[in-house]
Formats: sequence, structure tokens, C-alpha cells
Amino acid sequence: MNKTIAMIAAAAVITLGAARAAPLPEANPDDAGFSKQGLARLDSFFAREIAAKRVPGAVVAIARDGKLVHYKAYGMLDPEKGTPMPIDAMFALASMTKPMAAVAGLTLMEQGKLPLQAKLSDYFPAFADMQVGVQQADGSLKLEPQASPIFIHDLYRHTSGLMYGGRPDSSSVLARQYPEGTAPAIEGDTQAFIERITKLPLVHQPSTEFEYGFSIDVLGAVVEKVSEQHLGDYLAANVWQPLGMKDATFHPTDAQRPRLARPFANDPLTGRPQAIKLLDTPTKFDCGGACSFATVGDYIRFGQMLLNGGELEGQRILSPKTVHHMTSNHLGPEIKNNVANIEPHRAGFGFGLAVAVRTSEGLSSVPGNPGEFTWNGAYGTQFFCDPKERLVVVVGTAAPGELRKYYREQVQDIVYGAMTK
Repeated sequence: MNKTIAMIAAAAVITLGAARAAPLPEANPDDAGFSKQGLARLDSFFAREIAAKRVPGAVVAIARDGKLVHYKAYGMLDPEKGTPMPIDAMFALASMTKPMAAVAGLTLMEQGKLPLQAKLSDYFPAFADMQVGVQQADGSLKLEPQASPIFIHDLYRHTSGLMYGGRPDSSSVLARQYPEGTAPAIEGDTQAFIERITKLPLVHQPSTEFEYGFSIDVLGAVVEKVSEQHLGDYLAANVWQPLGMKDATFHPTDAQRPRLARPFANDPLTGRPQAIKLLDTPTKFDCGGACSFATVGDYIRFGQMLLNGGELEGQRILSPKTVHHMTSNHLGPEIKNNVANIEPHRAGFGFGLAVAVRTSEGLSSVPGNPGEFTWNGAYGTQFFCDPKERLVVVVGTAAPGELRKYYREQVQDIVYGAMTK
């Protein structure tokens, strides 16, 4: 018990010491409709998990009505060195890169440069020649032509027919032909990625099925072609710098590297070795699906911008109408919705433009409201925005195993359980 109290106290000290660095104005939880005792359950929860050596540490930010009600660091940044977790720790965001890449694309849409119904082959012609792989009863693969082209719209909502390889939750035998999510960015440049991916069979006919995969990486490549800039440079100029996201990057500098959050060497659940390869392996292109880094403070500013309808502190990134479109469900009845296959608590969700969107009451295992939009990262990060509650939550951990899904569910339960109105 004394150890737990000490860990909670340490977290509080870290938070108070970083008060000047708060990414949003701060509010008393009671005034914002939160119970202080309820929010303290986050302290107890992470103290237990850290003491049990299930996660090295975490940073959690909660904002309501644009004001922080909880902003704390817990545990260790680097479990091997025993470095305390700073509030400005940088996390490998993995798929939480996707909403930012999507916002980049949507800024071009607003400029009349990248409509959703444009054909992908208008930008990279080789996509027009991709065929659809259909597994036969004997295990062989029959190739069929595309019934309709891949549209830019399909990239945003993961209905392009592209997938990820190396995913334990994929039932497709085609996955063996696809690379793992960050492998192309480590191994080659944008052009090499396009050449590699277009030689593979699509796993579904375009516009027919939600299949999580390389769609947003391809969208990032399209953004680069249209803007004539690297994706990171375009994001820096049009999203990150205007929003004051000081640390967001695809390529951490030598000054930033000591703040990178690192996982345990072995998965606490299985005992097997684990790693976040991007922490020590540079990428050769800015992959829009998985390769960025940022602090929790950076990302809560991004989430608050979306919750505000595209603006933060006088800096407008998108129109409120564009944000509404982005955060609406784009999986119509003709599209097979596999969103809940990605994570069990996604039942009751559809998918918008690079974010999952809650479409109904109930069904999901976590509390929330229809209209909630959210996504997570495979290395242990999460964010969700609930417009009805005017709520933004961002969590950073370095937990690349299956345990990350447990933290996502527990944090959401605790946050909503702490609300008093």
C-alpha cells in the first residue's frame, strides 16, 4: 500500500512540476463535471499496473470544454534505465498517425485539389491494374479484375482492398503476401512502397468491405504528390505548427530521442521479446499510416481542434463542415463493416475518414455516445473525442502487446465513471 501511495505521489509531483507546460487551459474537475475521487482511480489503476510490471508507465490527458481536468505522468519512460516518465514524453503513435494524415488530405480537398471521388490511379496509375485475389476451396488464389476503381474515398475509410500483413487478427490467407505495417517505410522510399504494394492482389473488391491496412499510407503518398512536399513537411506547415504541436514529427531529433517512451523487453502477458522498432530504426519515407511521434500534450491539441470543428485558439485547420463529414460514418449498408474485428470494444462503431465513429447506443463494451470518434495505435496509444460530452482523452503508453487493448477499455471505463454530469 505504501508503495502504491508513493507512486501516486510521484505522479502528482511530476504533474505539478510541468504545470507551465500544460497544452490547454486547466480547470477544477468539480467545475467541469468530474469527481476528483473518480479521477484518482486513474492514479490507483496505473499504480497497480506499474507495480505489477505490466506496463512501464503512462501519460494521460483529459479535457472537457477545452480545459484540462487531468494531466499526469506515471511510472517510467525507460524501464531498463529506470528513467521517470516526464509529462512531455514522446510516444511512437503507430496508427494514431492516420487521423493526422487524413486531416492533411482534407485540407487539400478543401482547396479543390483532392476530391474524394478522384480515382487513385489518377495519381499512381499502377493501382488500376491491381487484381482481386479470391481464395478457392483448394487453397489456390483466383485473380479477378476490379469491378470498380479504387477512389480516394476508399483510402480514408479502408475500403480500398488493401490490407496489412503480419496481423494476428486477420483471417485472410492473402495476409501472407502483404508486409507488416511499418516494413515498407523502413525498407524503401515512397516510390518503392507504391511499386511493392501494387504488385500484390487486392483482398476485396474496392468499396465493398472495411479491411484495415495500408490505405492511409497510400493516402499519404497521394498528399505528397499533390502538395509536392514530404508528408511531414506538409503536416508541419498546415497542422502541427499552427496548432502548437511542438514535438510532432516523423523523424525524432537527437534532442528529442531521450524522451522516447520505451516498452518492456518482454511482453508481460506472454514473456516473449517485444520491441517498438521505429524507436531505433529510421524510416525512409513519412508513412501516413504508422510512423509519426508526438507527446500526449501535442495530440490533445489535435483532438481538441477536431472537437472544436477544425479550429483551436484562432488557428483554423479545417471547416466545421469538413470535420463533421470526417467524423460521420462512411460505411453504408452495402459495405461489410469489420471495424469491431480490430478490437472487441468497437462493436457499435462504423468508420469515418480515418477515425472510428460510434453509431449507436449500447453494443460497445465501453461507455460513450453516438458521434464519438476515436482511434488507437498498436504501440499503446489511444484517443477519443465525445462531442456530446465535449470531451477529449489521450493516453500514451509503450505497450505494444495485446495488453494495450486492456488499457484502452479500462481508461475509458474510469473516465466516464468519474463524470458527475
